[in-house]
Amino acid sequence: MTELQPFRVHVPDEALDDLRGRLSRTRFLPDSPRRATSGMNSAYLQELVASWIAWDWRSREAWLNEHPQFIAQVGDTALHFAHLRSERADAPALLVMHGWPHTFALQLDFADLLPDFHVVVASLPGFAFSSPYADGVMSEARIAATMHALMTEVLGYERYLTYGEDLTANVSDLIAARHPDQVSGIVATHAHFPTGHQRDAITDAAELEFFAEIEGRHHLGGAFGHLQSTRPDTLAAALNDSPAGLLAWVAEKLVEWSDTPAGDPFALERRISRDRILTEAMIYWVTQSIASSFRPYYEGSDHAEPVPPTSVPAAVFIQRHEGGYPESLARAHYLDLRVFDRLAEGGHFAVAEVPDDMAARVRAFAGSLGSVRERLSA
Repeated sequence: MTELQPFRVHVPDEALDDLRGRLSRTRFLPDSPRRATSGMNSAYLQELVASWIAWDWRSREAWLNEHPQFIAQVGDTALHFAHLRSERADAPALLVMHGWPHTFALQLDFADLLPDFHVVVASLPGFAFSSPYADGVMSEARIAATMHALMTEVLGYERYLTYGEDLTANVSDLIAARHPDQVSGIVATHAHFPTGHQRDAITDAAELEFFAEIEGRHHLGGAFGHLQSTRPDTLAAALNDSPAGLLAWVAEKLVEWSDTPAGDPFALERRISRDRILTEAMIYWVTQSIASSFRPYYEGSDHAEPVPPTSVPAAVFIQRHEGGYPESLARAHYLDLRVFDRLAEGGHFAVAEVPDDMAARVRAFAGSLGSVRERLSA
């Protein structure tokens, strides 16, 4: 079994002094006139930068280090993850995966609410404290293989549940499809999307309406993905040198994709606290990982594969950022769909925005699987 190296977060004082100096010299710009969709709100950014300068990082760093963390060599990546083990040896195991632009840290509050699980919160290769793949290729299939190896070969779990957000939604689906004997269940808040080719064959009115709405939203909000997939190095050069720019790039998506009133960036903190927002920016800054975090967009799109349907038990909870997702799409992909529900609250970053609700839902779903197994073996 791969040797685990204990890991603790520690940012040198010199790095913190340099960060505060750069932030204090930020040259702010006013918002563009007349249009509300021009990007990050200047007034909110100025508040965040002022908070970052005055922030007690050491306290937050200590909180992060309360969560046992490790580095393991998995293939050609040194993979970072938090591993919160239950006191119950026979507790179910749960793999939790982030997407972009968030990191493992944004999902720790959710993990803390599941002491009756062995929870693994992984940093994707090239994100936070995980090294990128040597050749840069970040395909969904490759990430799925890495994460499955972490759970089975490195940590020794014979069966586990899987959950992914954003770019790891397909990763989670792939893991469940390829390893049904080792995945006891899948939880999805970003339910499966058909490929572009598959969408061309859709005739269902509700499904067509949903994808038309998604496409309309992408016209205004998809510029980030186009830039990250076509000119990532130019963008990364700017963000890696300017902490205020980095903060704006990350926080804009937290604002836009969370379940908050449109046009009110300050409302984000009803869902994701300022401490948590600044933690995300700090991790990107100190690890200089913003460039490698773009690789799923730049490299991964050239290696995308269709995701086959999965037969493992599934629970789908539609988050409000994709609130119109039709149940028919879920039933076509998750062939053993046990639960389909729509979240009353919580957007793109569901387990971060409504951790208590999601923890209760995951616990109920996992408990129902245990009951089924007990009845079958009785």
